[in-house]
Amino acid sequence: MPASPLPAPSATDRVRSGWARWTRGASPVLGPVGTTLKYASLVAACLVAVVPLVTIFMASFKTQAEFRETGPLDPPSSWTNLDNFVTAFTRGGMLQGFVNTTIILVVALTGTIIIGTMAAYAIDRFTFRGQRLVVGAFLLATLVPGVTTQVATFQIVSGLGLFNTRWAAIVLFMGTDIISIYIFLQFMKSIPRSLDEAAMLDGANRLTIYARIVFPLLKPAIATVIIIKGIAIYNEFYLPWLYMPKRDLGVISTSLFRFKGPFGAQWEVISAGTVLVIVPTLVAFLLLQRYIYNGLTSGATK
Repeated sequence: MPASPLPAPSATDRVRSGWARWTRGASPVLGPVGTTLKYASLVAACLVAVVPLVTIFMASFKTQAEFRETGPLDPPSSWTNLDNFVTAFTRGGMLQGFVNTTIILVVALTGTIIIGTMAAYAIDRFTFRGQRLVVGAFLLATLVPGVTTQVATFQIVSGLGLFNTRWAAIVLFMGTDIISIYIFLQFMKSIPRSLDEAAMLDGANRLTIYARIVFPLLKPAIATVIIIKGIAIYNEFYLPWLYMPKRDLGVISTSLFRFKGPFGAQWEVISAGTVLVIVPTLVAFLLLQRYIYNGLTSGATK
C-alpha cells in the first residue's frame, strides 16, 4: 500500500522556517553577503546607540579645561572627579527635580492603572449601545496630535486652578493615556468570562469580580503599563515645562533644560546632569526588560 503523501506546509510553517533560517544566518536567499549585511547593520545600530552614551559618560568626569582640550572619546584624567555631579545637584535643582518626578510618577501611574483597568473591564465585559463607537473614539483620539489641543487644554487647566501645580501634569498624564486602555483591553479578552459567571453564582457583584478576580490576573499588563508609561512620564518635557513653570515644581527634564541658561557653556555639567537622568531609566529597563517583552507578546495572542 503506497504511503500517503505528507501534507503541504502551511503559510505559518513556511514563515517560521524562514525566520529560523534568518536567525541562524543560513538563509539561502540572503547568502553570505546578506548575512554580512545583517550583522553589519546590527553593529552599526549598536554603535549609534552606545557611542553617545559613552561620550556623555566620559564627559561628565572631565574638568572644563579638559573638556575643551580633549576629544569626545578621550577618557577623563580622573574617574573620581564628581564635581560636575555635585554642581548639577546643588545649583541645577536636580534633587528637587527627582522629588517632583517621583511624586508625579507614582500618583499618575496609580491613576492610570485604576482608570485603564476599569475602562477595559467595562468595554469588554458589558454590552451597551454605542460600544463600538466608544472604542473607535479612543482610537481616533490617539491619532490627534496633542499639540493641536493644547490651547483648549491650557484654558481648562487654568480654569480648574491647576496651573503651576503638580496636579496639572498628573491629571493630563492620567486623562490622556489611551494606549494603556488598549493594552489592558487585549489582556482582558484573554481572561475567560466563565470566571465572572462562576463568581456571580457565588453572589459576587461586578466590583468584587473586578477587584478580586480580574485585577490580579492583569498583573502582566500592569507591569507592562508601569514600565512603558513610567518611562514616558519620566522623560516628558513639554507638559511640565508648559504647565509647571515655577522653579520649585521642576522635574528631571525641565531641571536639565535649565542648564542651558547658567550652565550653557559648561557642557561637562550638562553631561553629568544627563547621566543622572539616564541612569535610573537604564537600570529599570535592564532589570525589568523581560516583563516588557513578556507583557507585549502575551497581549498579542490568546
